[in-house]
This record gives sequence, C-alpha cells and structure tokens, in this order.
Amino acid sequence: MKPIFTAAKKALKKRVAFSEGEDERVLRAAQIVVDEGLALPTLIGRPKVIAKRIENFGLRLKEGVDYEVVNVEHDDRYRDFWQTYHRMTERKGITVPVAKIEMRRRLSLIGAMLLQKGYVDGLICGTWGTTSLHLQYLDQVIGKREGVKTYAAMNGLMLPGRQVFLVDTHINYDPNAEQLAEITVMAAEEMLRFGIPPKVALLSHSNFGSSSQPSALKMRDTLALLRERAPWLEVDGEMHGDVALDSAARRVIMPNSTLQSDANLLVLPNIDAANIAYNLLKTAAGGNIAVGPVLLGAAKPVHILTASTTVRRIVNMTALTVADANAVR
Repeated sequence: MKPIFTAAKKALKKRVAFSEGEDERVLRAAQIVVDEGLALPTLIGRPKVIAKRIENFGLRLKEGVDYEVVNVEHDDRYRDFWQTYHRMTERKGITVPVAKIEMRRRLSLIGAMLLQKGYVDGLICGTWGTTSLHLQYLDQVIGKREGVKTYAAMNGLMLPGRQVFLVDTHINYDPNAEQLAEITVMAAEEMLRFGIPPKVALLSHSNFGSSSQPSALKMRDTLALLRERAPWLEVDGEMHGDVALDSAARRVIMPNSTLQSDANLLVLPNIDAANIAYNLLKTAAGGNIAVGPVLLGAAKPVHILTASTTVRRIVNMTALTVADANAVR
C-alpha cells in the first residue's frame, strides 16, 4: 500500500464520505486519516451522536475543522437528493414516497448522492450489512464506468513473503467466462495502479485440462478470451492453487506455462471458492490484515467494505479512494 499512501498524501486533499459515520471503527479511522493528512472526512450520521462518541473514545476530532457532517435528520439538500433519486429510478419501481424514505434511512444512498453531486470526491460504505445491499444503491446512482459490464470485488492479502490478490470475493455468484475475463483485466489494471505487476492464475479443481467439468471448461474459456483481449497480461490456467503459488512445481507439471512467476492474482471460478479461499488465507496466514474489498467497475471512487472491517483497513481504503479520485482513467 505504500505507493497508494504516497499518492494520497502528496495529492491535494480530497473529501471522502463515510456512510456509517457513527461507527466506532470509522471514527477511529477518521482520526488517523486527519492526522496523516490523507483526506478530509465527511461523516454521514447524527451530529450529536458523532460528537458524543468522539468524546467517549478520547478522539481529538472537531466538527467543521477536522470533519464535516451530513445530518441524516435534517439537511437542506434533502429535497434535491430525493427528487434526483426519483428521476433516476422512477422506471425501476421507485415511487416518490419510497424515494423520500430511502433518502432518509439508506446511508450508502445518501453517500452515493453526495458523490454523484460532487459534494465529495470518494465514498466508503459497507461496515455493516451485505455487499449486495449497498451495491444496489451505488448502481442506481453512480453506475458502472464506461465500457464496463460487470462489477467485481478484489481483496489483497499481505502474506509471509508475498502479496496475493483474489477475485471475485463478494459480488458475482457464478460468473461466466466473459465476466471472468473482464474482472481479471480490471483487477490486473488495479494492481498496476498499486505498482504491482500482475501475475495471473486461473484456478480450478482441475490442472491444465485434467477435468471436463463445467467450471474447468469455464476457466479454459476465460484463458482463451484473455489471450485474445489482453495479450499484455501474464496469465495461465486452469490450475490448482498450490501450482499457482509455486512456479517451480508448475514448471514440472507444465514446462511451457505462459505464467513464469509465482501468481499474485488468483481468479476463482465462483464466489464460494473466492470467498472461502480469501477468508482462510486471511485468518491462517495473513494476520487478518487485508486490503479491500476493492470495488471494480464503478464510475466513481467508491468501495464497499465488510462487517469485519478493521480500523486499519478503513484507513488503507481511504488512501486508495483518494488515489483513485486523483487518477485519470
């Protein structure tokens, strides 16, 4: 994360909104963000509750100096926000009463509207609830980046002696080969922004054609698409996880593999495999330290975290959001 932290601290300070502004982890992370000069926090919540919790936690944050608050109980922009939301979604089943209610109670929706309207430069949400709960509002208001068809979530782990990134850990239940190819390219490009050259392994229960089950065939089709659409990418598959991480063992099995190094980007065939692998590695070898989930494919800098998110991860993701806000795609 050092290149991302450096980019965030050198850049003109950006305004990052935190949709769960009353959460203790968010407040402690906001204190670090302010101390490190990474961003200007905008906390969504009730001002009195936020101020009281800052005092209780022994933090030094001052409203109007260190952070801004979007008051969910009263904000002069409320009418504009719900009307804009209704216009965006009136043909998607959202009526006027629903738009009014949602804009009061859905903190990630408020944050998405702040970002869409330009009041903030980035958004972090998801410290409670599920990814799908938050993504539906982000998709309605922010949408996908031009040319992108699929959202995805990438997680990074700092393991002993190596860094490993995994996709898709939280969004697509059973992506097809087209989706996996797009997800892989987006993840690889994101890694390049971190300053890490991607080495991609397409994982499966099979090893270089040892099975003809649908999931194995899907990974082979993904490889064919990647070789056609991203010839710059060092990638191979389908393969076992141990072979992906051990290039010496891979050379014995497949001496002509187009993946020459130990893989650092693992592409899993479905969300079960990706999520289980990520959580096992994080707990058993990663010291519960992770970067992500990084939301891939969104039109603006926004990321959906998880209920198990730590203060450190929120700070890391704030730095990433600021770097994303300053990037020219």
